[in-house]
Amino acid sequence: MHTRQATSSADDTTAGNVRLLLTVCLTAALIPLSIASPAMSVPAIRADLGGSASALNWINNAYLLTYGSTTMVAGSLADIYGRKRVWLVGLLLFALATALIPWSPSVAWLDLLRLTQGLGAAAGFAGAVASLTQVFHGMARVRVFSLIGMTFGAGGAFGPLFGGVLVEVLNWHWVFWIPALLAVLAALMTKVYARETRDPAPRGLDWPGAVSFTLALALLTYAVILAPERSWLNPWVVGSIAAALTLWAIFVVVELRAADPMLDLRLFRNARFVGVQCLALAPAYSYVVLLFLLPARMIGVEGQGALDAGLRMIALSLPLLVVPMIASALARWFTVGLLCGVGLLIAAVGLYWLSRVIAFEHAGTVAPMLLIGIGVGLPWGLMDGMAVSVVPKEQAGMATGIFNAVRLVGDGLAYAVATAILAAFVRTALLSATQVPMPEDALTEISIRTATGDLQHAASLLIHAPDGLLRATYDDAFQKLLVFLSVLSALTAGVMFTLLSSQHAHHVEESRA
Repeated sequence: MHTRQATSSADDTTAGNVRLLLTVCLTAALIPLSIASPAMSVPAIRADLGGSASALNWINNAYLLTYGSTTMVAGSLADIYGRKRVWLVGLLLFALATALIPWSPSVAWLDLLRLTQGLGAAAGFAGAVASLTQVFHGMARVRVFSLIGMTFGAGGAFGPLFGGVLVEVLNWHWVFWIPALLAVLAALMTKVYARETRDPAPRGLDWPGAVSFTLALALLTYAVILAPERSWLNPWVVGSIAAALTLWAIFVVVELRAADPMLDLRLFRNARFVGVQCLALAPAYSYVVLLFLLPARMIGVEGQGALDAGLRMIALSLPLLVVPMIASALARWFTVGLLCGVGLLIAAVGLYWLSRVIAFEHAGTVAPMLLIGIGVGLPWGLMDGMAVSVVPKEQAGMATGIFNAVRLVGDGLAYAVATAILAAFVRTALLSATQVPMPEDALTEISIRTATGDLQHAASLLIHAPDGLLRATYDDAFQKLLVFLSVLSALTAGVMFTLLSSQHAHHVEESRA
């Protein structure tokens, strides 16, 4: 009798854990879906609401900024006030902001709602992951987080197609309404399946560190986005950068003096730990920026439909569903650092190959995009284990927090920086190619419009220019940007070989257990 009751209880626990895991996976799927899908809808939003090039740029940057800069703070709040509570509040905030986006009267309002959406995503995901860690332990936790990684990969792989189908078949409003409905479903599942847990002895939130960190990141991102529009010497740009640097300095002082810092900066004395943070940044400039830049080119420059562009984007992200599992198997025989370095070299080759493809409507883009996806996929499933394998076990939680913060911050800044570089390349080429002087404001607007794929609007502003000049300028600038990203990925591979090549797989497994 007792045995039967024990078996029934174990079965109930297992079923409950599975339901909780499904709820977390649904929550996690909303994150990449809200990055990749809206990128496909920007041309349609531009046609519907208009807006300046800078405001349209913020459609992507706003979400990345608040999500990346507040995830760690949200995790601390979950430990203090309750993981289920923060999870639910995050999902409901996400659902509300996402549902309101299609009703935005202007791009400025849409950007504000995207900022709010990112806050909800940060709270929802942080609460979900924190709840999951209370249930799964040891190798079970490793497998569970691998599944979440695959969920992210699936969202990245099919997000562009999802967005493309909705834009073409319905309209861009549904790119936001469907995730809002999914968030409501996830909230209902969280209410039913999740248990409330919290830290029995919370250390409290490091408010000075959290505020200075978040504001510094926001100001730096704002400056990078504003610079192509106003110039790097504009008082607002210079002031924002100066304020960001000041806040970073304050953050460092606060964290070094805090009894329980949000980030233990002493970890950066460990060269291997620094190498892992470089690895955290790598996918941002070798993969994530392409989720925005390629759809903008395919739709706005090449004239492809959103559905066709979404189908083309599968080649870039599909390997992330398969390659991480292969990398885990290879880690039995090769060092994890070596695998990560080789992966980034493969991505660098793919980026350079893609820069050589002149006609993007041609099927020649498939192979280099697949190569980039394969290269990024090798470190994709190994990075989280690497994050905790280079520090003592008692600092594993802190190391994970720093790693995730660096990775998310990198995603937001990489897109802003890449767009600024692309606009600078376009601006320089136009200055040397046009014989008739242009007003500064017009040149700036043309450069930004071109960099974000709005060639039709940019061409209407470019007067007395030879036919095809703008397209040739864009192609040359895009090629240079891809070469730059390729070199950056190759340099990061060198860092992996130098600092992490001796990291063996069993160290990763031990650190996760």
